[in-house]
Parts: sequence; structure tokens; C-alpha cells
Amino acid sequence: MKTTKIFIAIVGIFSIAMTGCQAKTSSNAPDSTTGAIESPSGEATKTNKDDATSQVRRDQLNSDIRAREQRSGGANTNQASNRPNNDLASEVRSKLEANLPASALTVTAKDGAVMVTGTVPTKAQYDRISMLAKEITGVKTVMMKVAVAPAKK
Repeated sequence: MKTTKIFIAIVGIFSIAMTGCQAKTSSNAPDSTTGAIESPSGEATKTNKDDATSQVRRDQLNSDIRAREQRSGGANTNQASNRPNNDLASEVRSKLEANLPASALTVTAKDGAVMVTGTVPTKAQYDRISMLAKEITGVKTVMMKVAVAPAKK
């Protein structure tokens, strides 16, 4: 009985920890890395693209990336390998949002493994996801559950 309670507590803590390590590129990105992937509406895609390509937003995203890298020790591999999961997820999300306008992606991270879920409007954007994510210090592997899904008309 006591072992069961401990197991349930550990599972609960792990579930809460993984929920806190999720970041989305847009408000219409999937709420989790599990579940069906759907094409965004044309209006949602335009809103995402306009937001991601505005100079103010790009400056914010790049500033966020630089600040997080400085806090984590930048290229110092000892500190970079121990980055908090939520910092890693947030930084990858910022990188993807700044470089893949009109995407609807959710990013989770755990111990350097990054999971990206959602949609991008073109194959060219899909092909850039892994490369962009690996540019972030501390990313060891990138798993993708991403569909190329042009906006619905």
C-alpha cells in the first residue's frame, strides 16, 4: 500500500514537471505533444505569421534566446548539459517562432531531448525544424510529430 502511494506521487510529480516544460509558438498550437494534428485556419495562420515577422516580436525572441544562453553558461558544455527543461523548451520555441512564421508548434524538453509537435505551412519550414532546434545550446536530440498542413481556406 505504501509503495503504491509513493509510485502514484512520483507519477504525479513527473506529470506536473513535464506539463511545465511545454512552450508554444502560437496560441493555436497544440496543447500537448500527444493527440491529433490539425491544419490551422487561414486567419490563424495569417495572425501567427504577422506576429512572428514583426520586428518588435523578432527582437523580443532574439533577446530571450541571448538572455537564456547567458544564464545557462552559453557554450560551456558542463552547464549547458544541465539546463532546466523549461528554459530549453522556451528557447527552442523562441527560435522556431522567429524563424518559422505561420507555424503552430508546441515544444517540450526533458534532459536535452526536445519534442516538437504541430503544423507548419510548407515542407521547407518542416525541413528546418531540427536544424534550428539543434542550434540551441543543450539540445541533444529532436523528435518531431509535425505535419505540413497549409492553412484551411
